[in-house]
Amino acid sequence: MTAERYYDLLKSTADGIAPDVTEIEALLSPPDAECEQKLFDTALALKREIFGNLVNLRGLIEFSNICTCDCLYCGIRKSNTHIRRYRMSDDEIVYCAKLAADFGYGAVVLQSGERSDREFTDRVTRLLGKIAQLPAPPAVTLSCGEQSLEVFKEWVAAGAKRYLLRIESATEEIFRRIHPEVTTFANRKAALLRIREAGFQTGTGVMIGLPGQTLHHLARDIEFFREMDIDMIGMGPFLPQKDTPMGNAPDDKETVARRFSWALRMIAVTRLVLKDVNIASTTALQTIDPENGRERGLLAGANVIMPNVGDISYRKDYQLYNGKPSLDENGSQIREKLLASLRKIGEEPRWDVSGDPPHFTRRTKA
Repeated sequence: MTAERYYDLLKSTADGIAPDVTEIEALLSPPDAECEQKLFDTALALKREIFGNLVNLRGLIEFSNICTCDCLYCGIRKSNTHIRRYRMSDDEIVYCAKLAADFGYGAVVLQSGERSDREFTDRVTRLLGKIAQLPAPPAVTLSCGEQSLEVFKEWVAAGAKRYLLRIESATEEIFRRIHPEVTTFANRKAALLRIREAGFQTGTGVMIGLPGQTLHHLARDIEFFREMDIDMIGMGPFLPQKDTPMGNAPDDKETVARRFSWALRMIAVTRLVLKDVNIASTTALQTIDPENGRERGLLAGANVIMPNVGDISYRKDYQLYNGKPSLDENGSQIREKLLASLRKIGEEPRWDVSGDPPHFTRRTKA
């Protein structure tokens, strides 16, 4: 595709003409560096048209690394014996949620390994009730794996607003390649539909740069987001974890650079195609580029960041991939660095707001 044709496609998509999968793949394949920068600039302009130069903040609490899944890429997979399993106490979790609220973060994310036993689901319900009793309770996003519709509805009733369940790849062949047989693509998709039915703002996401993955596969991922009418997206580059079956995946400088570039393109094209959804600039970007990775995600069209507010003593045992940043920084230090980095690129935090995506409001009123 020539640069001229690329610019025409970019403009038509930004103007609201929905691209098909082939055109999405073309958008993910800018013919030169100038076209790639134009992609990022166009996505940022659209993001600022919808959200202004504001970034939604979600305080991240990784409250347990106990998991029943054995995903081949994940550092907390149940077969990994090289980590200490932990479960934060209720008081510790509520303290972290209050800390996030005191910091001005309008929302928290409670993230854990995947469990669906009743002891676990009842505990999450109890935690939601305790957080709701805080003087200025933050909005709660949950990321706790596949659950029944009954449990999802129970959590909505208890006060949770959002749910994130990553599909990791919307190409079933790739999904099967990176997950054990007990976890199926059909089950994952069905769980996303239950999340939506329960009334959650529904989130999913993918890994970018998996072995054997192409830009065509990534275009199909964006099409999946569109078909599922997703409200929020969390995605980032694939990073190997040394204690997993995929720990020896290629990790040379060229491969890592490609994953990073593709991740930024995915943020930009997802913004242009889905318009008014929330898109996170993830920690995985910061892992590859500690100085500017997260910021470059924002400049490519993302509008959410999830600073960690969890206890430092647990961080080293929640490493889903190698090189996770901020393992030895407390919540205040992370906040100070975040504010400085946002202002450096002309963005500002949205204080004390839930930060609901306009897409959810539009979808539920349709």
